[in-house]
Amino acid sequence: MIENQLNCEECPDGRVKDASGRCVMPKVTFASFILSLNTSALFHMGELEHPETRERVVDRELAKHSIDTLALIADKTRGNLEPDENELLTRILYELKMRFVKLV
Repeated sequence: MIENQLNCEECPDGRVKDASGRCVMPKVTFASFILSLNTSALFHMGELEHPETRERVVDRELAKHSIDTLALIADKTRGNLEPDENELLTRILYELKMRFVKLV
């Protein structure tokens, strides 16, 4: 009975239910890491609103830092990624750079 109640409740932000129904942090994968940096860059470019205030704030320096971090990862992992990981990183980096150019 208690287990069923736990399974019905929603997990706090950022957590997901595991096979036993406990709320845990999602598994870290290369794709989730890259997507996290993508989200950070989009947030700092004002593309995404703050979840609590609903404001869009532009911080070019932090946006550039996120993009530069992705570029560093692309450089340091060149030749060591699975094809789908390489494509994800390449596309995200291209899209972010184009958005940043438009922002500036």
